[in-house]
Amino acid sequence: MNVRSYSDSASVVARLGTAAVRGYQASGIAATVKHFPGHGDTDIDSHHSLPTLPHGRERLEAIELPPFRAAIAAGTDAIMTAHVSLPKLDPSGLPSTLSAPVLTGLLREELGYDGVVVTDCLEMDAINKLFGPGQGAVMALKPVPTWCWSAIRTRSKLPHWKRW
Repeated sequence: MNVRSYSDSASVVARLGTAAVRGYQASGIAATVKHFPGHGDTDIDSHHSLPTLPHGRERLEAIELPPFRAAIAAGTDAIMTAHVSLPKLDPSGLPSTLSAPVLTGLLREELGYDGVVVTDCLEMDAINKLFGPGQGAVMALKPVPTWCWSAIRTRSKLPHWKRW
């Protein structure tokens, strides 16, 4: 994730991420940690295509999952899904946003998370090119009840607002 992550160290991300969760929530702001179950080790931008995380469970447990485990333990309000394929967890090739083995099996059952799950934007090409945002939203509801997010691509048709 380059500069979009606290660090390339799972323990640093876990420590700083939980501090952010606690700080936001103590101030009355809902915290959302992202992108579950990990997005930092991809070479493809999910805005343009579907990335794959080829790692097995051992690697996920060592690198990708510790920050999410810590955020869950800290009581994060929400977790945002990643539009990445994890073939070692879900051989179907579905993006994790739509994957029952990832969201129901790993997030809900194994990690014990029972809070809000929200998708990343369904108009990102990792979803849009494969299913479209409408079908993606329907599919996202199958693994877990999910809040689906979609940007409005018709914003260019909206009136232009004056700058203050």
